[in-house]
Amino acid sequence: MSSIYDQDLPRTAANFSAISPLSFIERSARVYPDLPAIVHGSGESAIRRTWSQTYRRCRQLASALVRSGVGKGDTVAVLLPNTPPMVEVHFGVPMTGAVLNTINTRLDPQTVAFILDHGEAGTLIVDSEFAGVARKALELRQSTKPLQVIDASDPIYTGPADSVGSIEYEAFIADGDPEFEWQLPGDEWDAIALNYTSGTTGNPKGVVYHHRGAALAAISNILEWDMPKHPVYLWTLPMFHCNGWCFPWAVAARAGVNVCLRKVEAKAIFDAIREHKVDHYCGAPIVHSMLVNAPDSLKEGIPEGVKAMVAGAAPPASMIEGMERMGFDLLHVYGLTETYGPATVCAKHSHWKDVDIGERARLNARQGVAYHLEEASCVMDPGTMTPLPWDGESMGEIMFRGNMVMKGYLKNPKATQEALAGGWFHSGDLAVADPDGYMKIKDRSKDIIISGGENISSIEVEDVLYRHPAVLAVAVVAKSDARWGETPCAFVEVKEGAQVTAEDIIKHCRDHLAGYKVPRHVVFCELPKTSTGKIQKFELRKKAEALEVEA
Repeated sequence: MSSIYDQDLPRTAANFSAISPLSFIERSARVYPDLPAIVHGSGESAIRRTWSQTYRRCRQLASALVRSGVGKGDTVAVLLPNTPPMVEVHFGVPMTGAVLNTINTRLDPQTVAFILDHGEAGTLIVDSEFAGVARKALELRQSTKPLQVIDASDPIYTGPADSVGSIEYEAFIADGDPEFEWQLPGDEWDAIALNYTSGTTGNPKGVVYHHRGAALAAISNILEWDMPKHPVYLWTLPMFHCNGWCFPWAVAARAGVNVCLRKVEAKAIFDAIREHKVDHYCGAPIVHSMLVNAPDSLKEGIPEGVKAMVAGAAPPASMIEGMERMGFDLLHVYGLTETYGPATVCAKHSHWKDVDIGERARLNARQGVAYHLEEASCVMDPGTMTPLPWDGESMGEIMFRGNMVMKGYLKNPKATQEALAGGWFHSGDLAVADPDGYMKIKDRSKDIIISGGENISSIEVEDVLYRHPAVLAVAVVAKSDARWGETPCAFVEVKEGAQVTAEDIIKHCRDHLAGYKVPRHVVFCELPKTSTGKIQKFELRKKAEALEVEA
């Protein structure tokens, strides 16, 4: 039986429309047409475009794509760094009803070929730097579906000129209509983006985003960061990574400035902050650590109060302390590809300023609480699917539910069902909830080290190792042991010019950890990392087992 509130109160175009981030750029172009939207490069030669110009170019792109045959539900893939075309595709592609697939630019041709085939891409836009990878990937494709390839040259790029497409990006959009009449999606559940996981244990999985989730994730970013109107946002975070944590859409909503950056290097970042008066940027822990450990000469003239967002399972306390000493205002968030990027935040409290820097770092290193527009996130017992007590000790799995969880994995119903079992998304991250309700990751379920029946958190050991002055980066994994089952093995990347021995590292750990948690083996090497700065522990596990064989 319907209620009185369902009678004679129709849902029409007058009182309901789909939620989509596409409306953000239309508003900014209308309200702030002459404010800067994109800056690429430096000095007089920099590319500079207003919101009105950017909106027109996005509509031209959408129009040109439609004229080339792109339509609703089609996949448009891109191999682009953080350049103006990468900003534009986040609007121009979904304006056609198509789905944007941003491909990791550091992937090998075989994986790129798999993604193009699996996502059934009909169009590929390629930056000159990655034309060689694209060419090999096209040769390796199994699909016979025709693929339109568009070259996107960049005046900032100084490497060898190369092309693989049949038309150049600027020429392609020049034929488009800057007044193209796009429509909001008929259903906000429609797909807007396709992102592939890292695929460390096989082929990557295709994570599908919808318009509603993309818009709410963008708005949540604004709310959690207290992002003001017209921020100047530096693109240190790859836009191929969870669609830049949905910040292309967030910056548009605030009519901010997209400061593009081809390569993430300390000098380039500090130079951009000074020249363009950058006040916001995001990155993995390794990016922030790179800035902390940069020469002091590069940091001259950097204003205090630059807002930095870090996402990672456990940014080391040393990095958090270093950022604070530089005068940067660091906000710690957490999430996964399946949650549109960040979906929890370590929301700060004013009284945290009254404790010493070490305690502040401990508080800020937690994964925190759910984003505003995520329904819920908590630590749950995966067996009973019930929330665990806030006692800082009961370990369970972080789970999410709400609008900021993926539609599912493309063409993989089994993995989708497993990931969303019980009405929650299962993250695979093991954590506890502190008495204040803030979640703290203890480890990935596959990274817990079980030694003599005792659980050892690799993250706890890593945090201690990061406090050694010679350590630049570190990862701890399990190493098989005939007596204990497993023992911790530490892989350490040393700061340039530092001198340290394995005995020094082990003594440092003994001073701060229980004996059974101290690494039995220390290996000095450059740590293998993904394109987003995450340390590839699966590679280190192989090395640890190889050490076992050699021993």
